[in-house]
Amino acid sequence: MSRQERVAEAIKKEVSLIVHDELKDPRLGFVTIVRAEITHDLRYAKVFFSVLGNEEQYEKTQEALDSAQGYIRKLVSEKINLRFSPEIIFRPDKSAEYSVKIQQVLEEIKGLEKPVEKKKAKPKTRKKVRGEPKKSGRVRKKI
Repeated sequence: MSRQERVAEAIKKEVSLIVHDELKDPRLGFVTIVRAEITHDLRYAKVFFSVLGNEEQYEKTQEALDSAQGYIRKLVSEKINLRFSPEIIFRPDKSAEYSVKIQQVLEEIKGLEKPVEKKKAKPKTRKKVRGEPKKSGRVRKKI
């Protein structure tokens, strides 16, 4: 795991704790910090969040996080020992809603398809010829 990935994971963890424990903004709904991406020089961090709710909830949460951006940056810089405190940019992550939509479309397609029943073919059996020896399942070695 590279240093960049470790710092991004630490930022994600700290921002999540700050949002849930420190912020008392009524505009914040049920918000989850999904992931964080940080640039190679560790100066800018994109923090992706998800909200349980509709588009209006996303907008309110975006406003609340943007207004608390400086406070969150200050607290993150106190908890993570870095030379520069990264600039935090909040972005909505709507991948959960997208996956639910895909699942609904797949269920709808599945409901439209009518199951086609295939007739089971009977296994072909060979008629025994009189005088033919029985074949056993054993394999005999010739010496």
